[in-house]
Amino acid sequence: MELILKKDVDNLGFADDVVTVKNGYGRNFLIPQGYAILATDSAKKVLAENLRQRAHKEEGIIKEAKEDAKKLDGLDLKITAKAGAGDKLFGSVTDANLSEALADKGVDIDSKFISIFGGNIKRLGQYDAKIRFHREVVVDFTFEVIAEA
Repeated sequence: MELILKKDVDNLGFADDVVTVKNGYGRNFLIPQGYAILATDSAKKVLAENLRQRAHKEEGIIKEAKEDAKKLDGLDLKITAKAGAGDKLFGSVTDANLSEALADKGVDIDSKFISIFGGNIKRLGQYDAKIRFHREVVVDFTFEVIAEA
């Protein structure tokens, strides 16, 4: 079944992508939840026209996303957390904590666009995260979790 996505869907595609999925997934989940519509000939024509009109606006958005991504170059970020014996943290450091720390440094990014490799952090050390400013602008970022003094 061919569908046009109305919203970004993890592990499937971004908004306005034409994707092929199994009938049950499309009819029972994507369409009722409002994530997609059927890709009929008329819907494809409307999509093509909308994409043509949006292409010019998209260039400006991508340029702005690249400028935001450049702010991360050379940024040394250290997140402090309470730690016990053996470098083990009390609690964990999550995407939201990283988002707050970046906001303090002047880079505002929503935590849903940040993914830390390996999930939540439970030990001190250096870690990597993938930050998505735009579907075409994704940056790998390294930061460090240190113990509170």
